[in-house]
Amino acid sequence: CLATVHRAENTDDRRRLEAIVAALNRIADPACPVVLPLHPRTIRYVETYGLQFDPQVRVVPPVSYLSMVVLERNARVILTDSGGVQKEAYCLGVPCVTLRDETEWVETVQSGWNVLAGADCDRIVEAAARPIGRQTIPPETFYGAGDAADRICRLLVESTALARDDVTEGAGRQ
Repeated sequence: CLATVHRAENTDDRRRLEAIVAALNRIADPACPVVLPLHPRTIRYVETYGLQFDPQVRVVPPVSYLSMVVLERNARVILTDSGGVQKEAYCLGVPCVTLRDETEWVETVQSGWNVLAGADCDRIVEAAARPIGRQTIPPETFYGAGDAADRICRLLVESTALARDDVTEGAGRQ
């Protein structure tokens, strides 16, 4: 399992952060440890509130974007309060549990790929248990077919060719 917690609504509110930490501790076990790249704000509040993680919650320093994508791709489930990570989870075909009460990516919730659990310990644990082991590509493609770079390159080549033709035609008229 991969988890990220960084939003002020979760870190600055002691009850919410306590519930999220308790859920991560309940989810983590030797068969499915939780990897948690911990944001500096979250570290500060975990220490301020005196919270403790189970040894199976593997707290690591923040990671680079590419390392994060590798962690996301190899997770059985992602638990996050990050909007970007929710969308990446969907695109990578990894079930997601959102640690918020709302999301910008409602289509991922409507399709059943993403579950809004808020900061309710029991809801988080229940939602995380459901998708474990399910690793298939989401049935709907809300964000394109993955060929945007090819289409952009093709349009650039076509527009360059058209511009060249315009220049050539214009030179012949002078």
